[in-house]
This record gives sequence, structure tokens and C-alpha cells, in this order.
Amino acid sequence: MKYKFSVAPMMDWTDRHCRVFHRVLTRRALLYTEMLTTGAVIHGDRLRLLSFDASEHPVALQLGGSDPGDLSTAARIGEDFGYDEINLNVGCPSDRVKVGRFGACLMAEPQLIAACVRAMKRAVRIPVTVKCRIGIDDQDPEVALDALARGVVAAGADAIVVHARKAWLSGLSPKENRDIPPLDYDRVYRLKAALPEVPIIINGGIGSLAEAKAHLAKVDGVMLGRAAYQEPWRLLTVDPDFFGRAAPHATMKDAFEAMMPYIERELAQGTRLHAMTRHFVGAYHSVPGARAFRRYLAESGVKPGAGANVLREAVALVEERAAASMAA
Repeated sequence: MKYKFSVAPMMDWTDRHCRVFHRVLTRRALLYTEMLTTGAVIHGDRLRLLSFDASEHPVALQLGGSDPGDLSTAARIGEDFGYDEINLNVGCPSDRVKVGRFGACLMAEPQLIAACVRAMKRAVRIPVTVKCRIGIDDQDPEVALDALARGVVAAGADAIVVHARKAWLSGLSPKENRDIPPLDYDRVYRLKAALPEVPIIINGGIGSLAEAKAHLAKVDGVMLGRAAYQEPWRLLTVDPDFFGRAAPHATMKDAFEAMMPYIERELAQGTRLHAMTRHFVGAYHSVPGARAFRRYLAESGVKPGAGANVLREAVALVEERAAASMAA
């Protein structure tokens, strides 16, 4: 049940403000941080990087690294900060990640990945999970994914999240790697069939909750990324559709009103309004007034001293357009 529905870790997107917003929309989904490198966690400003709002639980910390000692240290730090899970990223295909010897390039070294998981499991009491691709470059996904999965399971991994595409580390940009390599959901289904006792979560190219629910016939959980972020209204029905629980809010307007105490508290602490409202732009996708909502946030939310009233005024524009549309 824990892994049934989650929102993917996404660089520059799933920051703490985004996660609080998503938590207002769904009480049950598992949320993830952006990937943080072990070096940043161990040597950086931990309070700034790792602090999160208590409302975010359950929330997982995603780490990038390849040194078992550093990963065990970073995992322990994450546990001490109160995270519910530590996730090792071995699926990110960016050049920066490859140069740092973490992310998808590690799929060429399944024994090292297993050693990293083993070290983290020894260091923490919370679950340790792995997020990967089905393979990289010219690897045979049948062999590569099986080797990785069996290695990390033997090392104690509690679950495996699989983005159902290869990552091409030569010739494709990170953006292209999200779309061009063909999806192979069947390969993830076969992994689940081979490892029936291991929670397997599927990720990649899932564009709706209906698609997500269909995958649950073959795997234990579904992870949505861009569909959840770019059109967050989808998350309003996650709790009833996936967990049989009432939705925390009936409308996006109600959800934004629930965000107000957090927004006002953050503003009082010096956070700029735009740092929070930048995550809201897709909230009214395809609804009358959506364009006016986006424009108002973009123009007014970035002004010095912009306050929570800007969001209320943007929502009012949607309400006005919706009423006019119904009257017509």
C-alpha cells in the first residue's frame, strides 16, 4: 500500500514548496525530494538542503552517489532529519551525473550498486530503495535489469522503482532521454513476475490516473512525474481512486486556501512568493481562466513584496471566467 502511488523526484521541481503543495492535494501519495548528491548532504548547508515541513510525510530523500561509505553517511543524516525512506538514484542520465559517477552510468556496475545499498541498509533503520532504468546504451535490458535487481534485493533493498526506458548516455540529452528511448512496460512486468515478493514500482510516460491504475494489475505501485507536476489537479483524486479514502479537498480553490497558512508563514520568513507559486501554474489546465491565472501569477507573483493576496486574486480570475462560461 505504501508504494501504490508516488510523485517522482524531479530536479528543480520537487522542492519543499512543491511537496507541501502536492501534500495538500493528496494525503496518501509518497513524495520524493529532488536528487541530492552525497557531497552536498555531507558537506553542504544541511538545514537548507534537507529541512522539510512536517506535513510532507511520507517523504523520501533521493541520493546520488557511488561511494558506499559516503552513501551510508548521507543516508544516516537523512534518517536523522526525519525522512521516511532513502532512495538511491541509478537512473538519471545527465552529463553532470555521469561525470560525478552516479546516476544511470552506475547500471554498468551492478555489484557496486549492491554494495551501496548494503552500506545504506546497515546505516539506517528506514527503508532503502533504488530507482533505475531498464538498462543503458547497448545493454540487453533482460540481463541488465535482472542483474541490478537481484543484486540490490540480495543487499536488502526494500523496493525498486523502474523507469521503463533505457538511458542512452551517449548521443541523447537528458531531456531527450525522457522521451526518445521507447517505453517497455512489459519488461517491468516481467521483473515483477520474477520477483513476486519485492515491491516493484513502474515509472515513465504515464500520463493519467487511468493509465496508472491499469499498471497496478501487473506491479505494486505507480510513480507519476511530469503529469503530476505539470497538471497537479490530477492529484486531487489520488486518495479516493488509489487508497479508498476521501479527497482532502474537493476543488483546487479549496486546496489553495489550505496552502495559505504555509504561504504566509514562508513569506514572513523571507521566502519570495514566486518560489512557491511557480509550482501552481498547471493547476487549472484546460479550465476557463487558466491562461489568466498563469499570466497573473507570472506578472504579479514575481514583484517585490508580492503577498498571498496575489494567489487569491489569480484564483478569483478563474472563478470569474468559469462563471461567465457557464452563463454563456
